[in-house]
Amino acid sequence: MNRLDAAFSALADPTRRAILARLALGETTVMELARPFEMTQPAVSRHLKVLEEAGLITRRIEGTKRPCRLAPGALEEIDKWLAMLRRALEANYDRLDQLLAEMEASKEDGQT
Repeated sequence: MNRLDAAFSALADPTRRAILARLALGETTVMELARPFEMTQPAVSRHLKVLEEAGLITRRIEGTKRPCRLAPGALEEIDKWLAMLRRALEANYDRLDQLLAEMEASKEDGQT
């Protein structure tokens, strides 16, 4: 699975999206991440493993703690893909606008 597929697969889960939203505020530990969820620390750790394998977060060892943070450039590939889609949609809308303008002009020419 390529990195983009892995990222979208990881983001498909609402718990993982919530974890990323929390990490957007700054680095935190696994235990702090587990607090708002009704799940065990090992369950949160499994979610973190998926996010880490997708390249969305990084973890480090600090004594007994395992602080997590968003990976640098984690969303760049997703952002590039979405930008490509935005450009394609804008081009489609531009063509539609042009077609509608031509249809309107043709309609006005037929009425005079």
